[in-house]
Amino acid sequence: MQLLILNGQNLNLLGKREVNIYGTQPFEDYFASLQIRFPEIDLHYFQSNSEGGIIDKIHEVGFHFDGIILNGGAYTHTSVAIADAITGVNTPVVEVHISNIYAREAFRHHSYSASNCIGSIIGLGLEGYALAIQFFQNRSYK
Repeated sequence: MQLLILNGQNLNLLGKREVNIYGTQPFEDYFASLQIRFPEIDLHYFQSNSEGGIIDKIHEVGFHFDGIILNGGAYTHTSVAIADAITGVNTPVVEVHISNIYAREAFRHHSYSASNCIGSIIGLGLEGYALAIQFFQNRSYK
């Protein structure tokens, strides 16, 4: 099984930015722990601060990977283009957010991509990524 974890803008700063919200662990360290925790999964990771980079990566893997775990960052709340990219591919997408977007500023309460994803995991910290991996492992339908 091949899964892509796709993080959007500013998530390259995890461990450094707003540690009261996002914690102190860099994502690369967490990703390494996921690879150890799920050795049977071919996990890939990509991060881009560019909307076009995220769209290009969705297009690149969206017809042959088994799943995409997307944390679009603030693009979640602004990007119709990323939502359209999700609709344009066959690979199912689970949206993940480290923080509870509904407990934050009002503009964060809407996700353009959520309706094009098969599910969302919100507010459970970095563990949300592991839960998304487990979902894909246990998924009984395609």
